[in-house]
Amino acid sequence: MRRFPLLVMVMFSAWVSSAQAAECPALLQGELQKLRSQERIDLCETFAGKPLVVVNTASFCGFTPQFKGLEALYQRYKDQGLQVLGVPSDDFRQEADSSEETAKICYVNYGVTFPMTETQRVTGADAVPLFKALTAQSEAPGWNFTKYVVDAQGNVVASFSSGTSPDDPALLAAVKQAIASQR
Repeated sequence: MRRFPLLVMVMFSAWVSSAQAAECPALLQGELQKLRSQERIDLCETFAGKPLVVVNTASFCGFTPQFKGLEALYQRYKDQGLQVLGVPSDDFRQEADSSEETAKICYVNYGVTFPMTETQRVTGADAVPLFKALTAQSEAPGWNFTKYVVDAQGNVVASFSSGTSPDDPALLAAVKQAIASQR
């Protein structure tokens, strides 16, 4: 008789886990190492059901000052659910040589408070799954600071080139559209 409640609990747990996995969009399947941390960012757990801006960054790029605008965007809309994820990459040969230096540039020089990952590949066959999925829904980053606006269901609403500032009206419109997609 005692086995029955345990069996029910095990089956329920398996059902909940599979239901949660089914709710996680393909774009958010996986994890990335958090910058200067032993922690990993579970993309699904952290971002599923939330509007998101994903940006590939570089510490020594002419667009690096956009960190200030990205932080301002995050602060402006975070209470409405917006998340921002910065993904440093050396694909365009402008990232710092160490995660310590990357972290200093992001956190100290620009005051970034949104999540940042360790340096990742964002283009080509070796791109991390997140960027392969972003690319499949839009286009591959052509340079550092390409911005992807993703709705709460994991669909790319729009992507913007490096030259688009974080306060550009078209980017803000896409962010508002993504925020409106929350259930």
